[in-house]
Amino acid sequence: MTPSPTAGPRVGLFATCLMNLFRPNVGFSAVKLLEDAGCSVEVPASQTCCGQPGYNSGDYDAARALARQVIEAFEHFDYVVGPSGSCMATIRHDYPALFAGDAQWLPRAEALSRKSFELLSFLADVRGAAVTVDARYAGTATYHDSCSGLRGLGIKGQPRALLGEVDGLKVKEMEDSEVCCGFGGTFCVKYPEISEKMVDDKVRNILATGADTLLGGDLGCLMNIAGRLKRINAPVKVYHAAEVLAGFADGPGLADAPKESR
Repeated sequence: MTPSPTAGPRVGLFATCLMNLFRPNVGFSAVKLLEDAGCSVEVPASQTCCGQPGYNSGDYDAARALARQVIEAFEHFDYVVGPSGSCMATIRHDYPALFAGDAQWLPRAEALSRKSFELLSFLADVRGAAVTVDARYAGTATYHDSCSGLRGLGIKGQPRALLGEVDGLKVKEMEDSEVCCGFGGTFCVKYPEISEKMVDDKVRNILATGADTLLGGDLGCLMNIAGRLKRINAPVKVYHAAEVLAGFADGPGLADAPKESR
């Protein structure tokens, strides 16, 4: 992708696997928000998975190989920004640990770590005054705090502050918004019964708010919760917060059934 025509900081957009495969609209939303905040945005074609699945499963050699590709693709940018606390926490915290003791790669991993940010925290904490939210969403939303974003990157107030600027949107907090939804990457595969109980608890808290929309900052969590909402036919739309902030939440949500092809 060619650079966007602005003179602001050069931002490399980290296009997550889930975004690429299941929800490209989140990527389009991220580009719009970053450009509106005065950034020049590029999406390196050479980027790959951040390596988190391998890292969490103990396959450190595979994780290092992917991490090297990510470092090489993004280290020349002013910032690396991704619409996922999970992936960005991997780059910020796990990459330096992966290359501990490696004189060649550790300095490069640490340099990338220092300029890597989750999208919503970057807009609120780094760009700050340059960010103007010009979006409208008629509805009541509740917000799910993902584990990686909250505990790994300290993301809590930033998305709520940004969403507070959306015309027509009311945010109503759910009980236990900070509690895990049960996804956890490979956790939901290894421990399906526990995962199912956790997402049922999360869905119950969402429905108790009376909100018609669920928002969050990590597609893994949102897809997990959306899948459960869809199975019980709950009338709750699910969007990444970036989609609402960019004004791109006018299409089907993650829990909406796709239209049948003719």
